[in-house]
Amino acid sequence: MRIDTTGLRPERVTVVPSPLAELGMALHALSEPGHHPGLQGWATGVTARLDSHLADRMCEADFLWRTTFSDLFMPFAGVPGRSTLPGATLAEDLDLLDKLSDEQFVDAALEFTCALPYSTGGASALADAEVRRRALDLAAARGPQQLRFSERLLADPPRIRSWLRQFAQDCEEAFFAEAWSRLRHQLAADARHKTDLLHRKGLAEALAAVSPAVSLDESASLITVDKLGDGRSATADGGLLLVPTSLGWPHLMVLHRHGWQPVLHYPVASPELASPPSVEQLTLRMTALSHPVRMRICRHLARSAYTTSELAQAHGMTAPEISRHLGVLKKAGLITTRRRGRYVLHQLDVTVVARLGSDFLEGILR
Repeated sequence: MRIDTTGLRPERVTVVPSPLAELGMALHALSEPGHHPGLQGWATGVTARLDSHLADRMCEADFLWRTTFSDLFMPFAGVPGRSTLPGATLAEDLDLLDKLSDEQFVDAALEFTCALPYSTGGASALADAEVRRRALDLAAARGPQQLRFSERLLADPPRIRSWLRQFAQDCEEAFFAEAWSRLRHQLAADARHKTDLLHRKGLAEALAAVSPAVSLDESASLITVDKLGDGRSATADGGLLLVPTSLGWPHLMVLHRHGWQPVLHYPVASPELASPPSVEQLTLRMTALSHPVRMRICRHLARSAYTTSELAQAHGMTAPEISRHLGVLKKAGLITTRRRGRYVLHQLDVTVVARLGSDFLEGILR
């Protein structure tokens, strides 16, 4: 991932927490506790206390946070001018969500189903019938619930805006206000520390403190984030935001949506993982993961379930080639397979991968 910082002024780099972004990570941890071994106790406690109606609504649109992390949880980055900061409260962040156009809102919500050109822009599902059809076809591959939500979103974006605002407010009342009262102090302290580094030692030192995976080539005015993925963005005439998260490890997110302000969403803590497997299991699994294509497949399957044809399209390979790689991963016990209607979906068993060690898990989830 690369961010062109040509012309970026020091005062346009800001380190600031976001309540809405942290709520997004909380929802992700509740939906995918295997991604966050250190939070399983918290996730179990919250889930046990959830009202059944809220739990049902949490499942209704979980593709916005289960797969990875929707840009809707960082709406400040999409506000025109590319210089808006997160709100101090969840309500203020939600007000910024209202400043996005319907096209921005829908495209961000459908990021994981309609496969729009993320870094370069493209036709919106609201305006282009073919993009709309593809979005609904891919939503159908993930079940009737996601299809219904996507249909409602495309038919009436303001209604879904209201739904999302009310859902966030209900989550705040049910569990997030308590969590945020604890987490905001740690996030504010980290933001002060990174800001101090910016002022005293410059952007390169501050980025190095964010993560060893982030580096700055000052001569080329280029930030590089070492991830198993590709993407480009530029600060252009806007700014650069560094947003800390207490709940997000091991995810190091880079918001690089076309036309939005670039954001580095980085974790401030790293919980320990479980013990490694036996030598025999480790040998089998590491052999399965020794191929670079299988590592990239794991990156996809760690975030969501995919069909063989979807993986083939994503990797520019044939379905039989992908099937052979999936067979090796399945033999090693690294993936699970389930059938949903006429679709066969594959997904990485993150709890098994976690036992291989934090370096590998962080590498594929970064």
